[in-house]
Amino acid sequence: MRSDLFAQQHHETTTGERFALQSSRMLKATLGPDLLALKGSMVAYQGQVSFQHEGAGSVGRFVRRLVTSEDAPLMRVAGQGEVFFAHNAENVFLVALEGDGISINGRNLLAFDATLQWDVHRVKGAGVLSGGLFNTLISGQGSVALSCDGEPMLLDCSQQPTFVDVQAAVAWSAGLTPNVVSSMNMRSLLRGGTGEAFQYAFHGPGFVVVQPSEGPTVPPHDHGGGGGGGLGNLLGGD
Repeated sequence: MRSDLFAQQHHETTTGERFALQSSRMLKATLGPDLLALKGSMVAYQGQVSFQHEGAGSVGRFVRRLVTSEDAPLMRVAGQGEVFFAHNAENVFLVALEGDGISINGRNLLAFDATLQWDVHRVKGAGVLSGGLFNTLISGQGSVALSCDGEPMLLDCSQQPTFVDVQAAVAWSAGLTPNVVSSMNMRSLLRGGTGEAFQYAFHGPGFVVVQPSEGPTVPPHDHGGGGGGGLGNLLGGD
């Protein structure tokens, strides 16, 4: 039998590292110590492996996870063998923490060493209109795998104020404390808005990782109400 499928680049990678990229869109993790991963992100495994729901671990963290739609539900992966993870065919990137930390948008968190410390934090200034934005802060000594919808861009926030769409921000330096700002005004809102309502505002020593995507979009649809539209259609005009 012959096929391009049997080419070397499609074979399982054998780096011997705890975390390694099987491809640009798939993570290979070699078990020993447990790891935590996004629920539903496992695509294959070899060996004796178990998957269990990972609880909050503390009352405070439970409450913060309970009230956020941004928090990524986690599972604990244990056993002996190799596990392969992916999420929506997004690009995967590895971050080695060396006693420092990183803040991650919950939807971009793929997997990390269970020995790392983690907690969920509410972003300053994130009110009801912005949906209540939260991020996961991970710190300690170990590896973190992020998923990114497309090739990311790294911005230096130390030179000038940096503003990033809240859906496009993948991760940022743990030392940075973003605020949520709004570019909305009533005139623009009544005319249908701009689609750029809320941004993270960063300024200080550190970086922010930005993906070229604002997440999945909902295709245009109606609910059987005929030609009725929203405020933009109601008021018409440009």
